[in-house]
Amino acid sequence: MQVPQAAIDLAKRFEGFHRVPKADPQRRAHPYVCPAGYWTIGYGHLCDPKHPPITEAEAEVYLARDLMMALNATLRYCPVLATEPDGRLAAIVDFTFNLGAGRLQTSTLRRRINQRDWTAAGQELRRWVYGGGKVLPGLVTRRKAGLTLLIVGAGTSIQPA
Repeated sequence: MQVPQAAIDLAKRFEGFHRVPKADPQRRAHPYVCPAGYWTIGYGHLCDPKHPPITEAEAEVYLARDLMMALNATLRYCPVLATEPDGRLAAIVDFTFNLGAGRLQTSTLRRRINQRDWTAAGQELRRWVYGGGKVLPGLVTRRKAGLTLLIVGAGTSIQPA
């Protein structure tokens, strides 16, 4: 199974190709600390603070690997998504990529998805907007985008908050 294009688009949109110094003629990304306090490079790839700078092409390779790992974890913990529309799968793959498989594994979101309770799953998805102990506006926007994919796939009348 392939990573849904919508998951790639979400990750690229919300992670961005960050920390490219203007003085770098090769336009390489350098490691930085994300709002949740983790060292990151490229499109949200976790790294060591001493990681060498990378090109956008290298960042895309990391992203593809990271999203494939997120897809595999998502399907392991939410097997019902294998038969659901790509939008639903993309929303949860992005969640897993963003927060990690462990968060999905132990979440009420996982239980709601596996029950195919899409309304409750949407409500749970909206709760995951904290980073470093505070609400992050970027995560609020990211969850709204994920919720939209979940809703379109669900055909419900939930409205993004």
